[in-house]
Amino acid sequence: QVQLVESGGGLVQAGGSLRLSCAASGSIFSINIMGWYRQAPGKQRELVATITSGGSTNYADSVKGRFTISRDNAKNTVYLQMNSLKPEDTAVYYCNANGAWVRGVLYDYWGQGTQVTVSS
Repeated sequence: QVQLVESGGGLVQAGGSLRLSCAASGSIFSINIMGWYRQAPGKQRELVATITSGGSTNYADSVKGRFTISRDNAKNTVYLQMNSLKPEDTAVYYCNANGAWVRGVLYDYWGQGTQVTVSS
């Protein structure tokens, strides 16, 4: 019943911006940590940014100063504002909900991924 729906991916030129969003739907009471991960062709999946329910954030060094993660706890939605995009940001971006309370039990959920392509 629970799913994470991502949107906002697409093709953008270097230096441009995109905003990703991910809404968790279903019988979710709250989510401890929401985040974004990405996987480029031939590379391992890596953490991009996370945000706790209290608003504490952390970022990969490669995106610090360019990306901003935020969330709406009431809507169980997480956002990723991506500015000054570089070709090396090209990847499939995955939304993650870690520590999601669903009917009294904690779960971890992943979205299906959304493609972000940055042209040079």
